[in-house]
Amino acid sequence: MTEPLYATDPYRKSAPGVVTALTDEGGIVLDRTIFYPRGGGQPGDSGTLVWSGGRIEIATAVKGEGSAIVLVPAEPGGLPPVGTQLDQRLDWERRFGHMRIHTGLHLLSVVIPLAVTGGAINSEKGRLDFDMPEAPHGREILEGQLNALITRDLPVSETWISEEHLDANPALVKTLSVAPPRGAGRVRLVRIGEESDTVDLQPCGGTHVARTGEIGKLRIARIEKKGRQNRRVTVELC
Repeated sequence: MTEPLYATDPYRKSAPGVVTALTDEGGIVLDRTIFYPRGGGQPGDSGTLVWSGGRIEIATAVKGEGSAIVLVPAEPGGLPPVGTQLDQRLDWERRFGHMRIHTGLHLLSVVIPLAVTGGAINSEKGRLDFDMPEAPHGREILEGQLNALITRDLPVSETWISEEHLDANPALVKTLSVAPPRGAGRVRLVRIGEESDTVDLQPCGGTHVARTGEIGKLRIARIEKKGRQNRRVTVELC
């Protein structure tokens, strides 16, 4: 088991940890980590591990067996032995970019209230694929609506519901291609806006900014046709 420190404090840039296992592929498992593992369209985090007499660059993080999170080194090299106490240092600028884009894409799904068929995130841009047979009119209008929500500086928070509650409220799920994370008996919901004035509420296991104002201005870079039914909308940080 790896305690996911990023889940309770996505702004944490460093943390101690202890190596609990090394995988056959050369991955490193810690007892607790600030590295988000790839999933839900969000890339795994990168950064550095430092210990007495050693240092290694981490290229990404992935989900391992059970609740383990595996840190994948950027290059083969000397790994810290099991039991090593070390310091984790996150590539914060990259992670913060993921957080800004991820929250921005949630707002994009508000501006374009159609079923989402796919998506991807990086530190400077992201995209959602919508079940949208016809191209939307007025890209500038959509961009204006998106940035109007951002500049409201809405709070972003989480709440939890049971899996049974989610099954009884399928409209909460906007993504057709990615199932909400399950298995623990409860599902995490990310809320944008106050509870009494919610702008968006949907299942999500990713990391987000605390307020929409931290996203900064977004530009709708392009809208592309992807198949008979789908349109891909790409947004970029300005």
